[in-house]
Amino acid sequence: MQLIKFISKRILNGLLVIVGVIVFIFVLFNVLPVNSANMTLGQRTDKASLKAIEREFRLHLPWYSRLAYYFNDLSPLSVHKLSDDSDPSWISPRQVSFVKLFSIGEKTIVLKEPNLGRSFQSRRLVSEIVMENFPPTAVLALSAIFLASVIGIVLGVFAALKQYSFWDNAILFISNIGISQPSFFAAFIIAMMFGYYLHHLTGLDPQGPLIWVDDEGHTVYVWRNLILPVIALGIRPVAIIAQLTRSSMLDTLSMDFVRTAKAKGLSYYVIIFKHALRNALNPVITSISGWLAALFTGAYFIEEVFNYNGLGSQTIYAIRNFDFPVVMGLSLFVAVVFVVMNILTDVLYAAVDPRVRVV
Repeated sequence: MQLIKFISKRILNGLLVIVGVIVFIFVLFNVLPVNSANMTLGQRTDKASLKAIEREFRLHLPWYSRLAYYFNDLSPLSVHKLSDDSDPSWISPRQVSFVKLFSIGEKTIVLKEPNLGRSFQSRRLVSEIVMENFPPTAVLALSAIFLASVIGIVLGVFAALKQYSFWDNAILFISNIGISQPSFFAAFIIAMMFGYYLHHLTGLDPQGPLIWVDDEGHTVYVWRNLILPVIALGIRPVAIIAQLTRSSMLDTLSMDFVRTAKAKGLSYYVIIFKHALRNALNPVITSISGWLAALFTGAYFIEEVFNYNGLGSQTIYAIRNFDFPVVMGLSLFVAVVFVVMNILTDVLYAAVDPRVRVV
C-alpha cells in the first residue's frame, strides 16, 4: 500500500510538471508576433485560404480557448462534436481514431488516443513526426549512458582501489576536465579533431544521420555516424559516474562488514566485487537513471552539431519555422520521458536500498 501511495504521488507531481510545460510553451508562442497562417501558406495568399487555415488550426480563437481545446485533444477521455467541422471541438476520423461513449446534448464523450495536432508546415500528424524521429535519439541516449556507465564504474573502482596513487590522481584530473566541458563544446572539438583532421585515420565523418532513405526507398543505417555523437554526449556522465563510484566505493571499503569479511579470510576479489561494489552501486544506479533522462534533452545540441537527425534537430527546425504544433508535441514527449525516468529512478532507488523509506 505504501508503494502504491509513493508511486501515485510521484505520478501526480509528474503530471503537474507536464501541465506546466504545456502552459509555458503555449503562452510563450502566443506572445510572439508571428502569423502562423501566413507561415503555413506564405505571405502572398488570398484571404479565403487564410481563414480556412485559421479555422483548421483554431487560430481565430483567443489563446486561452486554444489552450483548453489542446488539453481536450490530449486527454484520452474528451468532449467533441462529431458532425460539424466548423465547430472548434470537431474531431475528424482522419486525425485520430475514437470510440463514442455517450452524448450530452450536441457534444459527445469519446475515448481516443491523444491527438497532438498537425504540423503547420508539412500538414503531417505530429505524432508521426515524433515517432519517426524518436529512434535515432533513443539509440544515441541509450548508447551514451551505456558507455558512460561501463567506463565510469570501471574507472571509479580502479581509482578507489589505487587511492592517492598516480592513477587515482590522473582519473580525478581527467574527470574534472570532463565535468567542466559543456557537451556542445566537446562535440565541436570531437567533430573537428576526429571527423575532419583525422578523418583519414578514423574513417568517421564530422556530420551525418544515423538513419536515411536512399533513392530506391530503402532505409539505410550508418552506424559509424553514431560513434562521435555518443562520445561527445557521454563525456560528462562518464566523469560524474567515475567520481561518484570512487567516493561511494571508498565509503563502503571503510565499513565494518568489509573488515569482517577480511577477518574471515575471504579472497580479495570476493570482498571487492561481491560485497563492497554491490553496496557501493546504490547511489551510482540513481545517478545513471537520472542521467538517462537528462541525455534525451542534452542530445538536442549534439544532434545539431553532428547533423544527426532526431528529436533535437527536428525541434530546432520547427522552432526556426514557428511550427508550433510540432514544437509542442516534441517538447511534451520529452517532458513525459523525463518524468517517467524520474519516477522509475525513485522507485528503483527505494527497491535496491532498503534504508530508503517509501513515503
